[in-house]
Amino acid sequence: MCDYSLHAVASRPAEVGETLVSSPFQSTTTRGFASPDDPQVAVCLRPGTEIAFEADVQAQGLLFRRDIGDRLARFRQIDLDHAARHHDALEFSNGTIILVTDLVPGQRAKVLQLPANSMEQRAGTSQSAAGRRAGERGNVLVD
Repeated sequence: MCDYSLHAVASRPAEVGETLVSSPFQSTTTRGFASPDDPQVAVCLRPGTEIAFEADVQAQGLLFRRDIGDRLARFRQIDLDHAARHHDALEFSNGTIILVTDLVPGQRAKVLQLPANSMEQRAGTSQSAAGRRAGERGNVLVD
């Protein structure tokens, strides 16, 4: 997902194995991820996407940068009940959660894994497979 304030920025979904860089975007104060080869296109992560940074992550504080002390993170969204806030966040393996927009620009990360399909999609696939198996045996399933 890309935060609400990046809706006016061109975007695309992340792919496994690609390198991303924390970046500012024109016409917005929000930071996000971009490809080093195309810095004006926001790369959107789905909740559950795992990324590994090349070095310990730094976040922008009120006056100073703060060192997160970790490199491995999972993308998630927070504060969804507050529409006018940033939602895109990273949860690090040490338990620290920071907003993506607070990342210091220029930090590089590799997409390790995208999330599995949603529960609805898996349930639909399972039902279809079960229905085919039952049909092969001549059984009829009633909803």
